[in-house]
Amino acid sequence: MSAIEADAHASGHLWREEIRATLALAWPLVLTNLAQTAMTATDVMILGRVGPATLAAGALGANLYFAPLIFGLGLMLATVPMMAREVGRRRNSVRDLRRTVRQGLWVAVLVALPIWALLWNGERILLAMGQEPALARDAGHYLRTLQWGLLPFFLYVVLRSFIASLERPGWATVVAFIGVIINLAGNLVLVFGHLGFPEMGIVGSGLATSIANFAMFLGMVLVVTLDRRFRRYRLFGRFWRADWQRLRQLLWLGMPIAAMMAFETTLFNAAAFMMGLIGASSLAAYAVVIQLCSVSFMIPLGINQAATVRVGIAYGAHDPQAIARAGWTSYAMGVGFMALSALVMMTLPRVLLGAFIDVDSPANAEVVALATGFLAVAALFQIVDGAQAVAAGMLRGLQDTTIPMIYAAFGYWGIGLPLGIALAFHFGFDGVGVWIGLSAGLAVVAVLLLARWLRRHRLPAFRAMR
Repeated sequence: MSAIEADAHASGHLWREEIRATLALAWPLVLTNLAQTAMTATDVMILGRVGPATLAAGALGANLYFAPLIFGLGLMLATVPMMAREVGRRRNSVRDLRRTVRQGLWVAVLVALPIWALLWNGERILLAMGQEPALARDAGHYLRTLQWGLLPFFLYVVLRSFIASLERPGWATVVAFIGVIINLAGNLVLVFGHLGFPEMGIVGSGLATSIANFAMFLGMVLVVTLDRRFRRYRLFGRFWRADWQRLRQLLWLGMPIAAMMAFETTLFNAAAFMMGLIGASSLAAYAVVIQLCSVSFMIPLGINQAATVRVGIAYGAHDPQAIARAGWTSYAMGVGFMALSALVMMTLPRVLLGAFIDVDSPANAEVVALATGFLAVAALFQIVDGAQAVAAGMLRGLQDTTIPMIYAAFGYWGIGLPLGIALAFHFGFDGVGVWIGLSAGLAVVAVLLLARWLRRHRLPAFRAMR
């Protein structure tokens, strides 16, 4: 075998190893994300059985809850690239990982306090937004039980990030699915008043979710204290001692992540509002299609998280070739899956829509027709959404978060929203125009993030790693 052939063989081996490592890390994270989505779907299905008014109040409350939840989640996710880099720098590091986990738990408490104050006044906020008083009242009651699950969820995310950074995310998946079961059982018992419990309605659903989140946090506490692979880190010893330097580092890295995620979430909230202005059928069709997109998005989201860990470890090891392999492997996986998802949307629209509504019912004919048109645009949306999600995870592995945040603000709110408004309301495209705007905004962000990734490899600091 010649030297060139030997180098090619060694390079191929490294790429195959990277693919295996990324898959091994990504699939438990994907399942964990799907479990979190299943909890939300459970709440919707149970509240839908109570009645349309209850479901509407639950949707109002959940929308108000979701935006600050996503912002806080972004702050918690800053722990991942910091810990992954340390693992790459020193595989057996204990003290530095422990510092990051402890201050991540501090950040969870600090961000939960103002969010609690906000959600406690949910009824007043919804009334100020012009919502119906009866719906605002029920949504406010719902939020006052749902909000208490927010802190344990943040704490769970920090501990999940810890074991994911060590490339052992399997336990987080187990704990998440236990949470799904607890949430389902809690909803059935508390909402409808089974097993001797009073019938609590929408309040019971919020309480069930809070109990499930608390159980997930306790489950992760048991994992990191009993499993010998994690026990040696002694994460909870002297937890009360402040580490202001690490706390500032987490906030500096996490605030742009949180803002970027908030920009995207509020863009979709605005899209739902625009669909409501167009008409009830457009809003219903949008709700179905966005639910389909959300389920498929869990796969590139899991790959996003795996990319952050794999790139972060290579970054900590000062290995530019490993950084490139980790990034491009994740990117190909995420975009490749979403391309397949787009193909399914284009070829089997009625089959997909049939999972949510009766496509053969004459009463649903208008919604089905609109949703079919939306799916054609959503196919493109899928590809660029996966591309921007994975690229963002790759850059987080390099602890590059501020510029991506600026790109997101520009793409989502500078391009996507104005274009969607113009096409929907001024050029007569209606709901399809909104979807074109969403796709265009995501495409701009995807291109900018990929260009940022390519430029980072040309920096002197990266060349000096060789």
